[in-house]
Amino acid sequence: MITELALERAEFTCGHCWNRWSIDYDVQHYRDLEGDDWEYFSRDGVVVGSPYTPAGAPPCPECGRRWVGRIVARRLIPMPPGPTGTPRQQIGDRVGHRSERHGAPLLAAQAHVQPEQLGPPDAERRTAGTGWPAGG
Repeated sequence: MITELALERAEFTCGHCWNRWSIDYDVQHYRDLEGDDWEYFSRDGVVVGSPYTPAGAPPCPECGRRWVGRIVARRLIPMPPGPTGTPRQQIGDRVGHRSERHGAPLLAAQAHVQPEQLGPPDAERRTAGTGWPAGG
C-alpha cells in the first residue's frame, strides 16, 4: 500500500570537477504485506536507485564520477481519494478523457534552473586557516 507520494529535488556537487546540478525525483513510500516500509524512486518515468546512496547516485554530467545527493526541496502529492470534500471529477469517457495529455511533452527531471556553479577551492581559501599548504 502506498503511504506517501512526493517530488524531491536532490542536489549534487562533484568532488572532482566541482560541477553542481540538481534532479527532481518522484518518490513513493509504501508498506508491504509484512509491514515493512520501502522507498521507490523514479526519474522521468524510469525506476532508479535512491540518489542518496552510492548505488543510486547519478554520474556527474561533466566528468562522469558519481556523488551522493542531498535533499534540497520536497513537495508532497496528495493521496487519493483525500479528505471528505476534496475536489474530484469522475471520468466518464476513459478513452477520450483529456486525450491531449498523451501527447504533452515530458516534464524532465532536470527541467528547472540549475544551481550556481562552484569552482575548485582557490589557493587563498585553502591556506586561510585550514592548515593546507599553498598549491596542494
